[in-house]
Amino acid sequence: MIRRVLEPVILVSLGAVWGWTQDAATWTYAGALLGAVAWGVFDAVRAARLLAWLNKPDASRAPRLSGVWNEIIERTRKLVKKLEKKASNSDARLEDFLSAIQASPNGVVLLDADWKIEWANLTAASHLGFDPQRDQGQYVRNMVRAPAFSAYLAEADFSHEIDIDGPGPRPSQPTRISLQIHPYGKKRKLMITRDVTALQLAETMRRDFVANVSHEIRTPLTVLSGFVETMQSLPLEEADRTRYLGLMAQQAQRMQTLVSDLLTLSRLEGSPAPGAGEWIAARELLEHVLQEARGLSAVIADPPHDIAADADEEIWISGAKTELLSAMSNLMSNAVRYTPPGRKISAGWTHREDGSAEFHVRDTGPGIAAEHIPRLTERFYRVDRSRSRETGGTGLGLAIVKHVVQRHGGQLDVTSELGKGSTFMLVIPASRVRARSRR
Repeated sequence: MIRRVLEPVILVSLGAVWGWTQDAATWTYAGALLGAVAWGVFDAVRAARLLAWLNKPDASRAPRLSGVWNEIIERTRKLVKKLEKKASNSDARLEDFLSAIQASPNGVVLLDADWKIEWANLTAASHLGFDPQRDQGQYVRNMVRAPAFSAYLAEADFSHEIDIDGPGPRPSQPTRISLQIHPYGKKRKLMITRDVTALQLAETMRRDFVANVSHEIRTPLTVLSGFVETMQSLPLEEADRTRYLGLMAQQAQRMQTLVSDLLTLSRLEGSPAPGAGEWIAARELLEHVLQEARGLSAVIADPPHDIAADADEEIWISGAKTELLSAMSNLMSNAVRYTPPGRKISAGWTHREDGSAEFHVRDTGPGIAAEHIPRLTERFYRVDRSRSRETGGTGLGLAIVKHVVQRHGGQLDVTSELGKGSTFMLVIPASRVRARSRR
């Protein structure tokens, strides 16, 4: 502050001294005025430099000035540095926030007051089928053409979600996207999207499952209640009574089998995958299911099927014995039930070159059309419903097989040709296979 006062005094004094040396009083005043003007120009230059820096303040490039201007610059520089640090921290937090939204499984779209896209994460762009960079600034109604979305905007009631079709892997298989708009700020909007395809599919499967179970149980119950009513209301000959009781027992067994399969599926889905502690001889498993298949064939087929074991190697499998037997028995049972009497059915184990093991069942039945094969493991799915009920199938056998093989890290492969038969292959990974017994 002292320097600020001394600078004009010194310049005016120097100008007055210069004028006094000219031996004229007017020159003394002129010199003092000249010194004052020089100080004003000098001070104006410093002020201009300060203003120029303030237009684009940079704490690392502050001009060097003297006097009070330097004090102003120093204080301003500290303030600018503090603001720059605050802005940098704010930018970092904003980047973290945007990164978090970008990683969200839900889609997020920010819309301005005119319904233009300000920002969108990749999830939302995938759900709605637009490019988050290229389409920024576009009207959202031009990007989302679903009629339900247009009606949603026109209605302007955003208290509920709506579902629209999103882009899918194929035009015939669109995804289902749930979205809701949340107004915020000054007429801005936040649009949240969710892919609910899997949820709706699961709900559809649940409804179908309940409907199928109800139907499968209702049919034998109807038969049972009909026979019970007949036996209660009519006098029957012993032969008729015996026949009715046999049919009732058959329907009761059918319900018992259905309940048993449902409990097996529930147990498989709710328990941890089997470990690698138990090793079972593949030949032992094969002999067990072949014996069961021959017994079933003797009961339901006349003449019985020709059931044979293919040449197999001495291999051992790691897994849950009861689960593996259940899967193998279901494959053999299906072969017996769907192959005409007297024809050949073969089964065996093969040690593949990659170390995995394959249990295969080959039948000489009617075969399966290609369009049915991908759906065979769906619960209650049947290629021929009437034929399945005639043979006593529940429609859950291959679903059980699929769960068992997946729990053992393997896969179920099916090949079939109409009129020539089918081959079902249960593949166990190499990590669960050994070529000889563990000592």
